[in-house]
Amino acid sequence: MPDMSASLAMTHLVPLAEEINNDKVTPGVLGFIVFAALALGVWMLMKSMNRHMGKVDFEEAPDPSEATPATAGAKGAPNKV
Repeated sequence: MPDMSASLAMTHLVPLAEEINNDKVTPGVLGFIVFAALALGVWMLMKSMNRHMGKVDFEEAPDPSEATPATAGAKGAPNKV
């Protein structure tokens, strides 16, 4: 014996399908879920990047062309870079 609830559901959905405008294209629920998943992924990546960039300890090396007065006047002393 066929399931009566499935056939009853189909009879209620058929009139709804006829009301859909064929000229209008929408992403629907699946499009929203994909967009939300991508947004969540980007948010998690940005959070991780900020955490990793906070751990970076970067000190810029002094420019060798700009000699300080202490090292410019000393002859024979090696330049420490």
